[in-house]
Amino acid sequence: MIKKALEYVVGLGEAREHDIHGETFSDKPLYRIDPYFPKAKAIELHTLTGLVDYIKAEIDYMQGRMIVEVADPETVKLYSQMDDNRDRETVVVVKARVPEFKFNHFIDHEAFNINLQSKFIDDPETDRALILKFAGTVEDGTVTDYSDDGVTQKATVKTGLASKTDAIVPNPVSLRPYRTFLEVEQPKSDFIFRMKQDKYDGVQCAIFEADGGAWQNAATKAVKNYLEYELVDYSDFTVIS
Repeated sequence: MIKKALEYVVGLGEAREHDIHGETFSDKPLYRIDPYFPKAKAIELHTLTGLVDYIKAEIDYMQGRMIVEVADPETVKLYSQMDDNRDRETVVVVKARVPEFKFNHFIDHEAFNINLQSKFIDDPETDRALILKFAGTVEDGTVTDYSDDGVTQKATVKTGLASKTDAIVPNPVSLRPYRTFLEVEQPKSDFIFRMKQDKYDGVQCAIFEADGGAWQNAATKAVKNYLEYELVDYSDFTVIS
């Protein structure tokens, strides 16, 4: 608090120039006010459709060429080209609304099942149904190491009203979680499915990302392809990622 107060008091004073070894310095940060190239506050959107609609509606005047940058699987930005001061204007920022899921963390197996059903796509080409069946029928207190390789596990699962059997925890598993804009296909990737027994919290489950981040490249490419298709007739807009 004292440090911030002192910085505030010092900042109230007038900025002064200092000549040190032939170079000019200011003792306070200065912000350039450009009367010739004013910048608008960026519009905040949440869908790729909204960005495309905004561009096609031609509501705002945009001089010269524009850049649409796919910054990451959840972020797209619309920039202007450099002005005479070599500055760019950020016109639009699009942030995807992606459901939150804690990858690489163990959670209660009931919450895990709910998250798997609500935040992962039901794709027959993935192992979502297999994990749901396994995690939903595991017997409390039966998760054990199956071998000494540190990877394989087994647990007792219920196979009927009264019958039970030991089963190997499936690994690796292929899943398609919601991780990017809904207008494009969600990337499928491999995960390591793990379970553990906690004496207080019971059975817990986790999925650990196992594709080295390749899904991010696939997602940004899908977003880029979508925007290039939608803006094919707008040659002044260049899509990059």
